[in-house]
Amino acid sequence: MAAVSVVRRFVSLSVPRLVVSQQQHRTAVNTTSGAILPKPKKTAFGPLRILMVVAPFLYVGTLISKNFAALLEEHDIFVPEDDDDDD
Repeated sequence: MAAVSVVRRFVSLSVPRLVVSQQQHRTAVNTTSGAILPKPKKTAFGPLRILMVVAPFLYVGTLISKNFAALLEEHDIFVPEDDDDDD
């Protein structure tokens, strides 16, 4: 009987459960007593924050790809052909 409970516990831990995520949004504008709710918080400097995150990762990505392309060319894995079309 103890072995069955151990197997059930293992199966319940190893099988991922479906979790339905719900977006939180507020549809009410007043309380039950009639008072108006305060304005929701606004994210300050939203586009600036996005730029501060995206720009460094783009830069690091270009550095990685440039170095990897140089490594491929150094080991003659991928060397672009020179097109000498002087016709």
